[in-house]
Amino acid sequence: MLWTIIALIILMFAIGLAGWFIFLWAAKTGQFDDIERPKHRMMDDES
Repeated sequence: MLWTIIALIILMFAIGLAGWFIFLWAAKTGQFDDIERPKHRMMDDES
């Protein structure tokens, strides 16, 4: 029983760490850039 709980804790830690690294990779490669801004930029007043 105890070994199962320890294995699950290690597994959840590994999954959380993998998720964190995937988030960092996505942020670094620009996956969260604003895709709406360029098409609205032409409507901005440039004065």
